[in-house]
Amino acid sequence: MGKRYFCDYCDRSFQDNLHNRKKHLNGVQHHRAKKAWFEFFRFSDAATVLNEERTKEPCRKFLQTEGKLNAEAEGCWRTFGDPDRDGSSNERSIDEWLSRREKKLDALTSGRVLNVEEEECAETIEIPPYLLSIPDLPPSLHPPPTGGWRVTVHNEWG
Repeated sequence: MGKRYFCDYCDRSFQDNLHNRKKHLNGVQHHRAKKAWFEFFRFSDAATVLNEERTKEPCRKFLQTEGKLNAEAEGCWRTFGDPDRDGSSNERSIDEWLSRREKKLDALTSGRVLNVEEEECAETIEIPPYLLSIPDLPPSLHPPPTGGWRVTVHNEWG
């Protein structure tokens, strides 16, 4: 049968002759396994890994994604204002948020379920005519009542 060669990196054995050994040692799988083996021990020194990672250049996909994100961010800054450049847009958004929060709290304390945005949308909702012709339309397809649904608060348990 002959001698067998066992590769510790790849965890496999094959017939030991010049042709097979040369083919295996120059193979892609062997190179990957060998690299993975040494990478396993390399990560013990964090300073070396950090220095190596800092010297690498970002890949092409990262640069493309970063460029797209920068373009989208510029578009948002033009539309809504850059909060870092002037504080007025930031203050305005806080004031708007506080006013919407007060309206939501008022709606909850009055027993209505619809929040302010849903209420504004509910005023403009029109049922398509083909839905009105269907008998026994499920309640989920009916528009909400004008005042919203009433909620009964149950404070007692059991």
